[in-house]
Amino acid sequence: MLADRVSHIKPAPTLALTAKVNQLKARGEDIIGFGAGEPDFDTPNFIKEACIRALKEGKTKYAPSAGILPLREAISEKLLRENHVEYSPSEIVVTAGAKMALFLVMMATLQEGDEVLLPSPYWVTYPEQILLCGAKVVEVPLKEEEGFLLRAESLKSYITPRTKMLILNSPSNPTGAVVPEEEQRKIAELCVERNILLVSDECYEAFLYDGETFVSPASFSKEVREITFTVNAFSKSYSMTGWRVGYVACPQRYAKVLADLNSQSISNATTFAQYGALEALKNPLSKEFVESMRKAFQERREVAYGLLREVPHLSVVKPKGAFYIFPNLRHYSDRLGSDLKLADYLIEQGKVAVVPGSAFGAQGYVRLSYCLPEDAIREGIRRLKEALLRLEGV
Repeated sequence: MLADRVSHIKPAPTLALTAKVNQLKARGEDIIGFGAGEPDFDTPNFIKEACIRALKEGKTKYAPSAGILPLREAISEKLLRENHVEYSPSEIVVTAGAKMALFLVMMATLQEGDEVLLPSPYWVTYPEQILLCGAKVVEVPLKEEEGFLLRAESLKSYITPRTKMLILNSPSNPTGAVVPEEEQRKIAELCVERNILLVSDECYEAFLYDGETFVSPASFSKEVREITFTVNAFSKSYSMTGWRVGYVACPQRYAKVLADLNSQSISNATTFAQYGALEALKNPLSKEFVESMRKAFQERREVAYGLLREVPHLSVVKPKGAFYIFPNLRHYSDRLGSDLKLADYLIEQGKVAVVPGSAFGAQGYVRLSYCLPEDAIREGIRRLKEALLRLEGV
């Protein structure tokens, strides 16, 4: 008999879509998939070689539950150098990806009846993890006409005596929105004032466009640092999605508990994979690799945005970060009854796969990842446009 806590759990729609695309391709279908939330670049060879070297050197045993010390030291150096926030290695816990880091944070801090402020549209995993911990999701709607930007003023009416946590994801999955530093400061100050924990999901920090700069809220003040969990991973920045190495940095009183949770669940993130992550932080070639990806995604963003704007009855906000674009297709989804049916129509009739916006709390939208070669992006949006026009009877 299953526990009540898992009765609502759904498979991650992005992974389910990728599996469906792969099945169709295996049957010989020509499908262009915009669903995958991972870079299409291979992990750099120098990172792979470091992992292979670790395997050959016998680094295949248990590691400390908080992660190997050299990696935590390198993360500490990175956070000080790039994010301007000081964390000691004892305040850093290496996890099996950022997803696990988020889950550990929620398990350690949320109780039955607690409320979590979740800006919407949101990444699909946030509400599932919140509910698993017995807490309540309080969605804070973000407006397309305001660029899907979270504002401190808009948060205030959603705060209650039960509010325990706010999740901040900038750059955002799925919208690509980047909250300006000034607004992030106001949000952080509000959290300090109301005694609300702040979870800063920084997985897309490397991918910013149009002169945008990244900022970590924990760098604002000692008071903000005390309430902040800084979460990141190697998955996106170094194209290491399958390696499953992430981390959380936070005050030591929390970090010790998170490490204990790690020890009683997965023991530790895979030991030899941690040595690959260490190389990613230490090797000077990493900076060049990350920048080459960022430039490629910026070029692809321009292509995707330009082509989508040519689609009738579609509106779209130009993303400032990450590698997603989130067009409003409500005109078409309303004709079919839902964006789920629209996504099915597009994959069956247009041979193009998108993730329905309802998975992100935004009915009528779809998410497209531009982690594809430019020619595939052009062909995929051409197919999408033609399928939508057929739906219109054009």
